[in-house]
Amino acid sequence: MGWSGADRLTAVRHLQRQDAILRNVIKIAGPLKLRSAGRGYPVLVQSIISQQISTAAAATIGQRLRLLAAGGELSAEVVAQLSDQQLQNAGVSPQKLSYLRDLTRCTLEGVINFRRIARAADEAAIAELVQVRGIGRWTAQMYLIFSLERPDVFAPDDLGLRNAMQRLYAIPQQTSRVELERMAEQWRPWRSAASWYLWRSLEQSQNADH
Repeated sequence: MGWSGADRLTAVRHLQRQDAILRNVIKIAGPLKLRSAGRGYPVLVQSIISQQISTAAAATIGQRLRLLAAGGELSAEVVAQLSDQQLQNAGVSPQKLSYLRDLTRCTLEGVINFRRIARAADEAAIAELVQVRGIGRWTAQMYLIFSLERPDVFAPDDLGLRNAMQRLYAIPQQTSRVELERMAEQWRPWRSAASWYLWRSLEQSQNADH
């Protein structure tokens, strides 16, 4: 699908009109720069690797895996040929190894199909992705935002979004996901853009603290 220039302008104008707090965030952050981070199997491999470790560590493991793939491109066919020992030597933990094996199996057997996912409605795409062990709703939602460039995805379980909303809207730390979703209704049908600006607001607050 992808974001057109017109979409970006429309999304920003909608958010500015609907939400005075986001309007200030947008004023500092500038134009919407949501772009696809790539699609398909290798993106989900990196998502699994990245769980609960630093960005730098995840990047190192991803690079090691690409070196194991002769052409540098990770595919289900290539990973299926790698031994458990090779994957663990690259830094993949035993738990994530089981997740990668399941992702590889689901991809090769057609349990998940990336072309089908790309055409599916948001909830149908999420339902297909979460069939893989190690891919929960949050990971699926991030795939929709950052790979498929879906415009109206909101992930109330994302820690960054929760922190940003607590800081900007002065809501309690224990605010329920249902209440966060209710707050996000005003941003429809551009909740992905709103999320991007909420993440930027965290960077703005970090810069202000230094």
